[in-house]
Amino acid sequence: MFPSIPVLRGVSARIPAFPILCVIMSLSLSVSSEAAPAQAVASRVTIDQRADGQWRLLRNGQPFVINGVGGQRHLDLLVKMGGNSFRTWGADDLDQKGANGKSLLDEAREHGLAVTIGIWLKHERHGFSYSDPKQVAEQRDYVRGLVKRYRNEPSLLMWGLGNEMEGPTADGRDTRIWKELQVLAKIVKEEDPNHPVMTVIAGAGGPKVKALMENYPAIDILGVNAYGSASGVGKALQEAGWKKPFVLTEFGPVGAWEVRHTSWNAPIEQSSQEKAANYYSTQKMVMEDSHGTCIGSYAFVWGNKQETTATWYGMFAPTGEKMPSIDAMSYAWTGKWPENRSPRIRKFETALREAVVKPGEAFTALLEATDAEKDTLKVEWTVVAESTDRREGGDDEAVPPSIPGCITRSEGLTMSGVTPTKPGAYRLFAAVRDGKGGASIDNVPFLVK
Repeated sequence: MFPSIPVLRGVSARIPAFPILCVIMSLSLSVSSEAAPAQAVASRVTIDQRADGQWRLLRNGQPFVINGVGGQRHLDLLVKMGGNSFRTWGADDLDQKGANGKSLLDEAREHGLAVTIGIWLKHERHGFSYSDPKQVAEQRDYVRGLVKRYRNEPSLLMWGLGNEMEGPTADGRDTRIWKELQVLAKIVKEEDPNHPVMTVIAGAGGPKVKALMENYPAIDILGVNAYGSASGVGKALQEAGWKKPFVLTEFGPVGAWEVRHTSWNAPIEQSSQEKAANYYSTQKMVMEDSHGTCIGSYAFVWGNKQETTATWYGMFAPTGEKMPSIDAMSYAWTGKWPENRSPRIRKFETALREAVVKPGEAFTALLEATDAEKDTLKVEWTVVAESTDRREGGDDEAVPPSIPGCITRSEGLTMSGVTPTKPGAYRLFAAVRDGKGGASIDNVPFLVK
């Protein structure tokens, strides 16, 4: 999945309501090969396999288990929640200065966070051809220059060489991709022998893992993006014959392609509570049931993005509050809940849920919500058009419009409203906030006909 994640620079790519930094897909293949400014001490990261078969990541000689996220905003909160690493999908933004005068790498060093620096490789669905010698040569030069620039960065943990290069729905049998990754990995290792190379695939399907092993032996660590099947990635890789360590590089809610759909084909989003449970159980199971092959994980997404809906994958609300999924990851990492937990929506009752209704029809909704600290909760109700701009692999999606005039009364945890006058598919969103940086947001789909 290609994320558009809110980061320190505040560039918007997926949900304009919350700043997002996107690795630009039309990436210029010209990166300065000048060395990065001298830093304190360059890191050295290795992997080894103990006598009992357990794999370990060693950072400067010390065992390091990745408690990570995908996304680069709120790094102070990440550390407070128990995280120790984040991954990027590209390197465009690493040196850009934020409003505080610090770059992303400055902040990573300041907070003691390890960074998997992504090397964004172009996809054929975006117009790149791995059969074009000129394009391939330019990309090789780009990779070499980027590694030269950042190889001495103290916060560097490993290189993320490409993301879902086989295509998010492909079986990975196109050997051109894996053979070129083999060439690129050798380039990375030539320029930087001190950090492992990881390539990320979509899911742990047997054919693609087999094709990768046969054509790309230079890879050190396999990254896997998985959602509904995330907790079983370790077992799936073992069955496919994978012998090296792996990292769960994206996980969280059940994917929009994996859930039940309405009769008009609208995917039914999990509640914020169900998502939190998914994050927690996946983190625990993948680490405990992978027989020592999993060396860590990156929860997706430490930010907010428009993909299917405005809330499907975001660990933060579009307005910036942390969601229950962050509390769940903090508990999984540390064994303790954060000082201020996000409010929880226990129940969302409305006849509108998965209903076919008439234009301008009256409806009501009721929430049952709680807050661990007994904070005063405020509710915001919104009717939003169903997204009609569904893309593949996390590519940018247009934000669907909110429909004014549908909410006629809101009092406490109840509301009254009328359905839109224009026929079409919609969702009713309920956002509950505690006023102290926590929120929960759930939605129900309905059809006006």
